[in-house]
Amino acid sequence: MTIDANAVAEGLLATVPFARTIGTRFTEITVDADGVRAVATLPDDHATHNHVGGPHAGAMFTLAETASGAIVLAAFGSQLHRATPLAVRAEIAYKKLAMGEVSATATLSRPPADVVSELDAGLRPEFEVNIVITDAAGVTTGEMTIVWTLRPNR
Repeated sequence: MTIDANAVAEGLLATVPFARTIGTRFTEITVDADGVRAVATLPDDHATHNHVGGPHAGAMFTLAETASGAIVLAAFGSQLHRATPLAVRAEIAYKKLAMGEVSATATLSRPPADVVSELDAGLRPEFEVNIVITDAAGVTTGEMTIVWTLRPNR
C-alpha cells in the first residue's frame, strides 16, 4: 500500500486543532511490508512544560495519541467512507522524567488487512496501537497503548 505521508500528517493536523496547538510535527509515516509506523515530535516549548520544566504529561499523552491517529489514517484512510475511527481506551506509563523535545513512535499491532476483513464481515474491529515516547537521546520516557475501533457508518 502506498500512502502520501504529507497528506496524512496535514489532514490529521487540520482535523485535530489541539495537536497543532501543542506544536506536534510528524517526521515519519510509513506503511510497508514491515507494518505501519508513525513518528511525531513535541518541541521543547515553555507553553507545554510542567512544574519541573519538562513536557507536561498531558502534552505527552496528546503527542502519543496523535501519533496513533496518524497510524489509523495511514492504515485505514481508504475505509473512512464506511467506518469512523474512534479511540476506545488508552493506557500510559510514564517511565522516566522527560526533558527537552520528545518523540512518539507508534506502531500498529495487527496487519491492516486483518482489521479490514473484520469490517468486511460486518464486525466492529478493535486493534491496538503501541507507542514509545523517547527523549532526544533516545531514552524511553513513556509507553502507551491505545485501543481503536472502526465503527461502521450505518
